[in-house]
Amino acid sequence: MSKNFSPQSQTPPLQVLPIKGELEGVRIVFMGTPDFAVQSLKRLIEEGCDVVGVVTMPDKAIGRHHDVLQSSPVKKFALERGIPVLQPEKLRDEAFLEELKALKPDLQIVVAFRMLPEVVWSLPPLGTFNLHAALLPQYRGAAPINWAIINGDKETGITTFFLDEQIDTGRIILQERIPIAEDDCAEDVHDKLMMQGAELVIKTVRLIESGEAKATDQSQFMTDEPLRPAPKIFKDTCQIRWKEHTLESAYNFIRGLSPYPAAWTQVIANGKETEMKVYKASKGSGPLQVSLPGGSLSLDEVQLAGKKRMPVADLLRGTKITNIY
Repeated sequence: MSKNFSPQSQTPPLQVLPIKGELEGVRIVFMGTPDFAVQSLKRLIEEGCDVVGVVTMPDKAIGRHHDVLQSSPVKKFALERGIPVLQPEKLRDEAFLEELKALKPDLQIVVAFRMLPEVVWSLPPLGTFNLHAALLPQYRGAAPINWAIINGDKETGITTFFLDEQIDTGRIILQERIPIAEDDCAEDVHDKLMMQGAELVIKTVRLIESGEAKATDQSQFMTDEPLRPAPKIFKDTCQIRWKEHTLESAYNFIRGLSPYPAAWTQVIANGKETEMKVYKASKGSGPLQVSLPGGSLSLDEVQLAGKKRMPVADLLRGTKITNIY
């Protein structure tokens, strides 16, 4: 029988693969893009780690005419601290690889970036480790926080692991757990894991520096429970298909996508069909509610297409919702 991971199960005994040696002055290249990654980079700098370079996404064109370039949060932070920044379009580009090699990294750290080709992750002698916002091997993929809440999990966590050829399959270094509260939305869990994850990055670096790091194959964390993936979320993913939901699953779906990218539904508002995002809901009756198997779901904070996000009571003062589907 194949074995899979259950977040509620006891962690099995570790089959460890030691990384030997005692190191000083480890040269680190940090790779990341969003705010989630900034906290880890910030803690590395605060701890006096030798971050010799940062790799992040190219600037993004924004604005009505796409004529304004926006830097990533990681780039902005790195430049403020005087850290060299690389922004490759393609990670196999020879010019980028030469720039990366010139930084002479001993260790690379990845937090919320891109899938790396082997020519990049295998470059430093101490390897490349990733911070993943889930309890691997559970929730491999791009959106682990969202899917853990959508699936109604009561617990999640943070994992550091060494990269290998496949996505989120490498040997685990450290892992810590946190509870998911009944009313936590994706933003709440994101912020908790961002802070806890940054501390786990520091712990992982210190273990590697001291020669005490141990890497454990993910097979040692498998049980008979099925693995749940965490694929990338698109607009179509976020549509609330009411006929497929119970009260509990709809409630989890909405908070698992709040505030971004946000669950949405079709409604008839003032006689016209339009989309409405739902940022917050609660179990029970309310001025705008949907009857589902298990009870009523009150839609508490919403946003009609082209309008501002607002409490539903404010929306209903000037808008008549006659159908939700």
